[in-house]
Amino acid sequence: MSTTAVAPPTIQDAEALVAAAHRVAEAADVTVSVTVLDAGGHLLAFQRDDRAVLISGETSTRKACTALQLNAPTADLVDAVRPGGLFHTLPTALDQPLPSIAGGVPGHREGRPIGAIGAGGGAPGQDHAFASAAVRSLV
Repeated sequence: MSTTAVAPPTIQDAEALVAAAHRVAEAADVTVSVTVLDAGGHLLAFQRDDRAVLISGETSTRKACTALQLNAPTADLVDAVRPGGLFHTLPTALDQPLPSIAGGVPGHREGRPIGAIGAGGGAPGQDHAFASAAVRSLV
């Protein structure tokens, strides 16, 4: 196992992720909120479009947190939180919601998690596309 440190995302990285997600959302004529967290779950950047619904700020943050904690896109978790799914009881065990709505995507550097981005305000598939496009833009 490698003990070499992986560079964490910088504020510039986080701002670039937010800008990239907003560009893709704007091209789709969707107003969104975008949240970027570091690997420790700390807020690095957040921006809500003026016309985005207020709850989109909360959903973008929770999506990013869930993607980070489970190291998986939230789009992949929809079936896992349904009754009988692998994570069905996890929200109760953690005493916190576990959003399984698409729009949260973890970020990796050299194969290791470095943070996550969440987008909220569009349809779930749109939010996933906005967050995914942003992550791809930093590669």
